[in-house]
Amino acid sequence: MKVVLQSVLINDPRSTYFGSIKDILVKDGIIMSIEDNIGTEDAVVFKEQGCVASPGWVDTFAHFNDPGTEYKETIESGAEAAAAGGFTTVLVLPNTQPVIDTKSAVEYIMAKNDRLPTRVLPIGAVTRRAEGKELAEMYDMSTNGAAAFSDGLYPIQSSGILVKALQYLKAINGVLIQVPDDTSLSANGLMNEGVISTRLGLPGKPMMAEELLVARDIKLARYTQSRIHFTGVTSPKSIDYISRAKASGLAVTCSVTPYHLFFSDEDLMDYDTQLKVNPPLRTVKDRDALREAVLNGVVDTIATHHFPHDFDAKIVEFEYAKYGMIGLESAYGAVKAAIPGISETRLGELFSLNARKIFNLPDARVEAGQPAAITLHLPENSFVFSKEHIRSKSDNSAFFGKPLKGRIAGTISGKHYRFNKLS
Repeated sequence: MKVVLQSVLINDPRSTYFGSIKDILVKDGIIMSIEDNIGTEDAVVFKEQGCVASPGWVDTFAHFNDPGTEYKETIESGAEAAAAGGFTTVLVLPNTQPVIDTKSAVEYIMAKNDRLPTRVLPIGAVTRRAEGKELAEMYDMSTNGAAAFSDGLYPIQSSGILVKALQYLKAINGVLIQVPDDTSLSANGLMNEGVISTRLGLPGKPMMAEELLVARDIKLARYTQSRIHFTGVTSPKSIDYISRAKASGLAVTCSVTPYHLFFSDEDLMDYDTQLKVNPPLRTVKDRDALREAVLNGVVDTIATHHFPHDFDAKIVEFEYAKYGMIGLESAYGAVKAAIPGISETRLGELFSLNARKIFNLPDARVEAGQPAAITLHLPENSFVFSKEHIRSKSDNSAFFGKPLKGRIAGTISGKHYRFNKLS
């Protein structure tokens, strides 16, 4: 495979060519050269006016439902959706059937990577069957390719289990991912507890349920001196706790989702089940505080929380609808639309560089001699998101019909490339 990327702006602060417009030659999965003008004989040529080339993006929390519920998503369809969204690596949840809690379950995912346009890495379950009771085989999973550990959709509620897991993971330099939610406080909640939930007559989930778990888990991370990553953070107070933990030297990091930056609980006034998510959408004030945390550097990464669902899981009464929406294909455009002033350099940190550091993933540099992991994007391209942009098997998105800014032009991941049709 030989690909020439023509006249792309290089968005990699560590590259010799940072801020320059260059041609890039990729051959057999390696960046062979970066020059002003590269010949195109026998090459696949890519050229889009105003295109930016960044180190390949990483999504740290997506559900591909395979094995077990492949009618919602498969590893193959999820990888195509990820490539369409600009991601060259995706960490996938362990909440499959069976749960990814053994070496063989990890190997099932890893064995498919040679055929995929995006590298798919499993998140191993912290506890057996993600039940929160007994630790799973984390060492075996780690040595066979698990990129991180989490019980995924089921936050670990037991302090004792979490301490043991953090102590265990410290020995193998692993990272524990937690969705902060004290379920004893929010078991019946359907949306954010507040004025809007009262108006709609829906039971609320208090923000305190998130804040309590963040505070507790930071204390346990301090006790064990281990690494923890909070994903789907929505509370300004949680952000403050995390900021102070970082300042004290703890290995605490966090991510937010594009939809928590874009929407608020006011968007639920018509009971749109596509916006039934967990953690729930918060108030406009809380949303704006998250945007500020993204800009000031407290937030480390963007995580899509891509949760595919079939038609019947969403087109029902709000009470019975499943939580979650897809998010891979809309992530970049949604973040740029939500935070218009954000720089492409900062987006590169949020979508790629920080995640690679946190989860000990292979480096990605736009530099000659480096393995090819490149995301191609058009920062100034505005568009209205529609079902035509979806590559997932599911289409449970609340972004349909929304004006977004910034489109994905393509990806190169090793020997695989995908260029999107933009017309």
